[in-house]
Amino acid sequence: MRVIFLFAALVAGTLAATGSSYAADEAPALTLRNKQFVPNELTVPAGVKVKLVVRNEDSVAAEFESYDLSREVVVAAQGQVTIFIGPLKPGRYGFFNDFDRSMTGWIVAQPAAADKK
Repeated sequence: MRVIFLFAALVAGTLAATGSSYAADEAPALTLRNKQFVPNELTVPAGVKVKLVVRNEDSVAAEFESYDLSREVVVAAQGQVTIFIGPLKPGRYGFFNDFDRSMTGWIVAQPAAADKK
């Protein structure tokens, strides 16, 4: 049991350190903090449906919007929403806060290592 816990802690620490890449079975998260998206570029696997959590730590509401992903959802101040995206083709997909268009970011869909050959 201790080995499983240590492995899970190691994986979580590695993901926290990189902050932008996630395994297919994990829910990646974007955080709105100090009027910016953290991270502002998020890597997800191409070809699979992805559950994305958007958390708003700011004191005002925001609107996660993406023309590329056909998504638009208001995130209350201090709230969070879950949206599903994909399956996506490999590429870059822009998003922004429609209430403050200076807040922008990218979702990067990358093929699995086996698909890159």
